[in-house]
Amino acid sequence: MILETLVTTHNTDGTLNIAPQGPLVLEPEKKFLFRPFQESQTFANLAREKCGVMHIHDDPLLLAQAALHVPEPWPALRPAAKIKGQILAGACRYYEFVISEIDARQQRSEMTANVVASGRLRDFVGWNRAQGAIIEATIIATRIARLCAAEINAELRRLRIIVEKTGGDRELIAWVYVEQYVRERLPSGS
Repeated sequence: MILETLVTTHNTDGTLNIAPQGPLVLEPEKKFLFRPFQESQTFANLAREKCGVMHIHDDPLLLAQAALHVPEPWPALRPAAKIKGQILAGACRYYEFVISEIDARQQRSEMTANVVASGRLRDFVGWNRAQGAIIEATIIATRIARLCAAEINAELRRLRIIVEKTGGDRELIAWVYVEQYVRERLPSGS
């Protein structure tokens, strides 16, 4: 099973990096397999620091902002207990982890993460269809260079209907954010 999570790591200058990651669950709540691309900031940070914090969350706007740009406003944070790291205060659950193995033979690396501390900050109510659609649209937005404009536009039209039918205010704000990001980056006339 792959989870949709947000991971916080530290950059070389000490600033925080927030990035979506879809780790494989190796042992529930104990061990995960991250597969960041080697050119990503998350890969560089995890390879260097060997630790981070994975968050289970329900905020589609924060997910979209973390994937496509820098979150604004910056989310509230609190220090991790067992590692040098930061916890997203608005998360539902968090897992502080250390990297025990790195396989960088492929462009998409494999990093085994062992949980050293975890906590529940609030209940996870669950994702609705609009939030799922925003996750899919955000993934499309991160792959603009690899997909054709016609495919992107068709998928966004399909997903927009779901967001408009089932989303609340936060989901609609996230949708506008993702859609604007895509429109600004698609070749003109697409």
